[in-house]
Amino acid sequence: MLGISGASGAPYARRLVEVIRGSDFAEHVELAVVLSRTAEIVWEHECGGAPRDLGLATFDGRDYAAPFASGSSAADAMAVVPASMSSIARIAAGISDDLLTRTADVMLKERRPLVLVAREAPYSAIHLQNMLSVTRAGAVVVPASPSFYGRPQSLNDAMDTVLSRVLDHLGLANALTPRWGDDVQLAELEAERAAPVPTKRGQE
Repeated sequence: MLGISGASGAPYARRLVEVIRGSDFAEHVELAVVLSRTAEIVWEHECGGAPRDLGLATFDGRDYAAPFASGSSAADAMAVVPASMSSIARIAAGISDDLLTRTADVMLKERRPLVLVAREAPYSAIHLQNMLSVTRAGAVVVPASPSFYGRPQSLNDAMDTVLSRVLDHLGLANALTPRWGDDVQLAELEAERAAPVPTKRGQE
């Protein structure tokens, strides 16, 4: 299950769908989308078009007839990408005021994987407290903060450093981005460490 909130970061969700569709495990993943009230507005602004253009089963925030709104027919796992601070706050408080937060609540109560890609900067004390609360309840918060030790060469590469961790916590093995400790990465670091340090004239 992919939840999309109205936070900035819709390209992360679009990229995640692309990655899953192109993966070795694609045929084993049945993906559906649930939207918050403002997700489509942000999607149109940041990606163009609409989330429904992805060609996936898509559910509006008020569609409580969706099967995953109940623990008796819960999804196996859920990622909210991006997760607004408003959505995280409601999930932390157990407020199921739309299908997205209800589905997240079901994930927590049924002890299923829930990954929240938090999108805000800077974090207030309230944001941090809410993220601590959902973490204690069983969710995993993955901030939309790319890493750079793999030397990403494109925007997709940078987003993949975040989405690789999302897939990890959903239990989906992937080689989306270089891992710290990979032989190639370590060899590059060793080569850089062994390289002579440039000096200015007169300091040799």
